[in-house]
Amino acid sequence: MTIDLDAPGSSGLLDASSRREISFLSNMYVLGLTLTAGIGGLLFGYDTGVISGALLYIRDDFKAVNDSSVIQETIVSMAMVGAIIGAAGGGWINDVYGRKKATLVADVVFIIGSLVMCAAPDPYILILGRLFVGLGVGVASVTAPVYIAEAAPSEIRGGLVATNVLMITGGQFLSYLVNLAFTEVPGTWRWMLGVAAVPAVVQFCLMVFLPESPRWLYMKDKKSEARVVLEKIYNSDRLEEEIDQLAAAAMQDLESRKRSVSYMDVFKSKEMRLAFFAGAGLQAFQQFTGINTVMYYSPTIVQMAGFASNQLALLLSLIVAAMNAAGTVVGIVLIDRCGRRRLALFSLSGVLVSLVILSLAFILQSSCNSNNQILSLGFCSSGIGWFAVVGLALYIACFAPGMGPVPWAVNSEIYPEAYRGVCGGMSATVNWISNLIVAQTFLSIVELVGTGGTFMIIAGIAVLALLFVYIFVPETKGLTFEQVERIWKERAWGSEASSSGSSQKLLEYVA
Repeated sequence: MTIDLDAPGSSGLLDASSRREISFLSNMYVLGLTLTAGIGGLLFGYDTGVISGALLYIRDDFKAVNDSSVIQETIVSMAMVGAIIGAAGGGWINDVYGRKKATLVADVVFIIGSLVMCAAPDPYILILGRLFVGLGVGVASVTAPVYIAEAAPSEIRGGLVATNVLMITGGQFLSYLVNLAFTEVPGTWRWMLGVAAVPAVVQFCLMVFLPESPRWLYMKDKKSEARVVLEKIYNSDRLEEEIDQLAAAAMQDLESRKRSVSYMDVFKSKEMRLAFFAGAGLQAFQQFTGINTVMYYSPTIVQMAGFASNQLALLLSLIVAAMNAAGTVVGIVLIDRCGRRRLALFSLSGVLVSLVILSLAFILQSSCNSNNQILSLGFCSSGIGWFAVVGLALYIACFAPGMGPVPWAVNSEIYPEAYRGVCGGMSATVNWISNLIVAQTFLSIVELVGTGGTFMIIAGIAVLALLFVYIFVPETKGLTFEQVERIWKERAWGSEASSSGSSQKLLEYVA
């Protein structure tokens, strides 16, 4: 994929000297940084997917787990609790100690958690291991997008950050393959959970030899080290432009860097409140528009179509995970062509239609179950099922390229350097809290209003998400971090707040 910055429709915000075709493969150094940091996303996806298969065998080994749904729920949700804590603290670790050290810390904690789970003599030690794994995943979910974004040229930044989301969906797919591979191996669930330490060890070893984020180095007055890294990313003409932009950003952030930025500082600044509201809102709507609920009900949807075997349900999990990963690849291609905002709007429009289809399918199924005359026509056992399968396929096809990668890409680029770690951590925490809320309330809502009614409620949330993106989320395609920062200043205080002569042009572009 290439992006011609001189083509019609490009942002036009970079200097002429920088206008050239840039592709993902034009700099293998940047691609290597991206893939190494993306292993954190792989761990993220693997951990969220592997427990579904492992829990079946954990129940066989521990009677206490088999007899208590509360313990089963705790084993699953404890990783989310750890991720919430890890994401909240990960932003501070990123700002104070850097992106590289934060990644190394996440790997160590994840390795410890995987080994504790693998060797757990009872379910309570297993829960402790899940907490450690969650802590590592939480820190990684904050760190990887920021590290990638700060090393990436602005023209392909969105696609490179979306690569981390591809690693997440790839990790989920890998977890299903691993579950399938170890079903006949003694100590099944211990292998499933313990093997997660391998990619964490690989990432730790690779990160030791990789540099710190050049932007973080520059902001910490390690300018010579930052220049060495930037020289490997940009040619000589572009290098000086990037260093000039870093110098300008350093001057603007001087006051903030005299002291550590606290979480409350985010809410004291009007422009930061606007930025965080947009970023955290995207993360919340990513979860509340139903990705986990649709994935949860995918086996049921296939059974509605007339296929009831457990083997087929397992195969479906693999197919849905593969579709999710393939959709993310489409998102990588489109995010720097179409832009983040437009891609999110198209994605949510398709999600809305698919949720309505799923809702109608479950409502019709419920009606058929209470009406033997309709059931005798055979429509309920096949037609409605395939109607639901179409809704499922449409949902994955629309969600994966847009609302999968866009929230992470936007949150990696909308905050000034001094706030990037803190705000990124806070927005990731919102994502994990939203995930936990959905997981803990979904079945209760289904019992109250039915599955069809629940999906209709989620469709209503998708409408709110569309309005939110349209009103509050600016387009950041092709913009430098400094240009994005000016967007929030102009939204907060008007165009007079920007000292750059191109502010009005930038505002017109965003509008």
